[in-house]
Order: sequence, then structure tokens, then C-alpha cells
Amino acid sequence: MSATEIEKRYRDLLGFIPDNVRKRSALAKLADHEASIDAVESLRASLIHDNPLDRKTQQLVHFAMLLALGHTQAAQLHVRGALKAGAEPRELYGVCETAAIVGGMPVFSHAVEIVYDALREAGLIKEDGLE
Repeated sequence: MSATEIEKRYRDLLGFIPDNVRKRSALAKLADHEASIDAVESLRASLIHDNPLDRKTQQLVHFAMLLALGHTQAAQLHVRGALKAGAEPRELYGVCETAAIVGGMPVFSHAVEIVYDALREAGLIKEDGLE
């Protein structure tokens, strides 16, 4: 898979190319082991782009799972991906509520912060609340 194809997939999925994708590609090139990137990206393509779940559902599931695992940066990426895929604020808040069942109030509060920041970044929230 070419670098251009990889970048296109991330832009289609998230709307941008995450820094960690750029870093792992650069490191693999420096290590003269770019075949590992091909393997990783081929697996991702199969699991994400050839998945029977629609893009929005996948992104909501990714967000929920990453919250439960405590992976903040990755959760932030997938909230943005969910918005790009058409997720509504109420659906994102539903993930926050569901996170409370799995992780308790600390995870709920953390999820709300992530969603709030993503919605504000997307222009859907002003500092004083919803537009």
C-alpha cells in the first residue's frame, strides 16, 4: 500500500492524518522496515474499511472502547472520526452515558470532556453551551 493510499484512507476516515501515523511511517523508513507498515495498514483496511458496520457505528464503538481502555488521545481521534461520519451530539453523549456503566463516573466525566472539546472544535458548542 503506497503512502498516498494510506494518507487517503486516514483523511477519509478522520479528516486528517494523525501524527502517530506519520511518526510510525518515518520510523519504519528509518529502520528500513517499511513492510511492517504495509502489514499494519493492510490489517486496518480489512478490519475497518471492509467491515459490515457502517463508518459512524464503527467510530462510536472505537470511541467507547478506547475510553474504557483509558486511551485518551486515540479516543479523541475517534470522536472526530465519528463526527466526520455523521454522529450527532446526542449519540456521542450516549457513549458518555454508556461509559459510566463500564467505568464509573470518572470515565463518564472524562468522556464528556473529550466530546465537549470535539464539539467545540467543530463549532457546535460555544463556551456558554450549545448553539
